[in-house]
Amino acid sequence: MVSFGTAALTALVLAATPAVVHERSAHVWITSPDGVYKMADLGTVRFGKAADTALPLIEINPRQKFQTMSGFGASITDSSAAVLYRLPAEARNETMVDLFARDKLNFLRQPIGASDFTDEPAYTYDDVPAGQTDYALRHFSIAHDRSQILPLLRQAKHLNPSLQVMGTPWSPPAWMKTNGSLVGGRLIDSPAIYRAYAAYLAKFVDAYRSEGVRVDYLTLQNEPQNRAPSGYPGMDLPSWQAAKVIEQLGPMLRHEKTKILGYDHNWTEHPNDAANTPPDETADINHYPQALLSTAAARWVSGTAYHCYSGDPAAMTTLHDEFPAKDIYFTECSGSQSGDPTLTFSDTLKWHARNLIVGNTRNWAKTVVNWNLALDETNGPHTGGCGTCTGVVTVRSDGTVTRNAEYYTLGHLARFVRPGAVRVASTSFGTTDWNGQVMDVAFVNPDGSKVLVAHNENDNPQAVAVRIGNRQFSYTLPGGSLATFVWDR
Repeated sequence: MVSFGTAALTALVLAATPAVVHERSAHVWITSPDGVYKMADLGTVRFGKAADTALPLIEINPRQKFQTMSGFGASITDSSAAVLYRLPAEARNETMVDLFARDKLNFLRQPIGASDFTDEPAYTYDDVPAGQTDYALRHFSIAHDRSQILPLLRQAKHLNPSLQVMGTPWSPPAWMKTNGSLVGGRLIDSPAIYRAYAAYLAKFVDAYRSEGVRVDYLTLQNEPQNRAPSGYPGMDLPSWQAAKVIEQLGPMLRHEKTKILGYDHNWTEHPNDAANTPPDETADINHYPQALLSTAAARWVSGTAYHCYSGDPAAMTTLHDEFPAKDIYFTECSGSQSGDPTLTFSDTLKWHARNLIVGNTRNWAKTVVNWNLALDETNGPHTGGCGTCTGVVTVRSDGTVTRNAEYYTLGHLARFVRPGAVRVASTSFGTTDWNGQVMDVAFVNPDGSKVLVAHNENDNPQAVAVRIGNRQFSYTLPGGSLATFVWDR
């Protein structure tokens, strides 16, 4: 019998079948909602011979394969860069090492221009005085990013060479839009504007490459059905306009390795967005990805990107079943401060474990990406938008850096599931809408090692058995915990 080592958890027992049957073991890491364990290395559990068991049995079948994984990470927003640069250089470097070398984050979704998380006026890379235009993009410049954002991206790539970067605009330049503002409006319905916006995005890819940062993915618009952003850059981009831009952008990127992803919004359309749908967009309600992938522009679209703020991850499986040749990516979800801040770690760990870490990956997502990499203790700085969003880490005014629940939830994947890993079949009992059972997801890495990530939805300890082939072990998961098991390296 092996105790978990605290009075509150002494009843949690790691129970393996007789070790004499087989010498192989699975290594175990645990994070618990009470914070007693935070990516704690709890040693190994030994495999025994497969046998009948009264426990819920997670059966892993490596021969039944699903999606190939790309990466896990967050976004170095203007706000993230600003708070990281408030740290002394040594402390900032240590934080970057912790995120990209220790936690092994390997995916960054970068705003193209300003988002709602910035500590300065909104901007794009081609701003001109009101009433002027710049179809030739003579004023295009990424100079803004050279002081903080690009150095951090290059450092992240140095720390984790497998890093991939995605670019997403919150708004085109105001001169391309119907309202002449970065906030709200939509693209002017003009072939010249569609060409100019496509060229703007292509120039971003080229400019970043010249700065040593390759852009692996592009989307056209963050949350294209959010037509009334609260004081921050945003835009309505119906699927028919997205298709017109992609028809221009696809050929411009044909010599690049950059993939175009569609949509970049919620699993299902938020009721507030649906209620404000213009007459020419009603067909997009809860059907935007399908509408876009049914156009001629789909030949340039590699896959579809999703967010977490409305709906359920099962929407991604629905789309996959309709368009199995197109990949699925999950590209944004922010943690949120709870009404009682003392519960934030616990609430975030449980919700993200259920919906993002296991729910997304079991529904075909190749990536799991949070929102801000770093914020300050006031959940900022930000312009409009979310006032309760939390970062992967918090950089406090006294110079201390706190790892939040997102650091650990992402780490339970990023530290162990390598790029190129394949999700494989595994029995799972829990559900994203919570039924109190254990839910899980399994992977096989390119080196042949196996990874099982399991979340106990129940606040009480639960024991499960895990079987692969003719080998089996049992383990008791602490209440609410997230666990990663790795074997056969």
